[in-house]
Amino acid sequence: MAVDPITAKILANLAVQTATDEQARKRLLIIILAPVISLLLLIAFIVYLLTSPLSLFAEWAFGGDELTAIESLQQGYGYNQNLGIFEQDYIDGSGQSYEGVTFTDGGMEVTYYNQLDERWADVMYGTSSTIGEAGCGPTSMSIVISTLTGEAHDPVELCNWSVANGHRCEGNGSYHSLIPAAAAAYGLTCEKNLDAQGIVDALSSGKLVVVIMSKGHFTNGGHFIVLRGVTSSGKILVADPASYRRSEQEWDLSIIMNESNKAGAAGGPYWAIGR
Repeated sequence: MAVDPITAKILANLAVQTATDEQARKRLLIIILAPVISLLLLIAFIVYLLTSPLSLFAEWAFGGDELTAIESLQQGYGYNQNLGIFEQDYIDGSGQSYEGVTFTDGGMEVTYYNQLDERWADVMYGTSSTIGEAGCGPTSMSIVISTLTGEAHDPVELCNWSVANGHRCEGNGSYHSLIPAAAAAYGLTCEKNLDAQGIVDALSSGKLVVVIMSKGHFTNGGHFIVLRGVTSSGKILVADPASYRRSEQEWDLSIIMNESNKAGAAGGPYWAIGR
């Protein structure tokens, strides 16, 4: 059927207008989404730097000073939990067995596990590190769960659970989410973000407190430990999964809080766990 020139012109104008409107909508959508996408990419990149190992690309893209700064950021805020084989804790703990070790000086009997115990130090935690190198988080939860349930749950079990449930941070250690998730999975209560009095109250009431430490007395990077009691003079007793020696010492609460507060930037740093 033939279309008269006027109708054809109208139809052509409508087609052009439709195409123009569609292009305008696409441009508007791009203008709206571009900042959002850029922000999400920036956030993802920052999270990657904090929680993931440095890649070969980073080594190529950045100079030595930048890499050092990134590593310091990871360690200073408790993300990088790797224990180097030349660090004193690794040297002192290697080849030792802590089977049957318990602590009773804090008002309750605490089962002790050490990530460097010869029974599992060389067992892989995930795909990139061993329990001895990066298993402080699961080992801390082994201490807590075994103590509070009265049943043995060793670091191998907790490392396997962590990997299976998405709490392993390959190249670094464990995500902070491991602590409340493992507590819930084993039927325990968990309260986080305690102040100084809250920590003392929790310990005095028979709870254990898991802490993520930053660089200082306990670690050169990031490190989970367990607070297991408080003395009559107000000193804090710990179960350090990388050091039996530190676990026998008494600590000022101020030291623990000062060296853990930086690590709290990612959502900790204190979790009080009870029955």
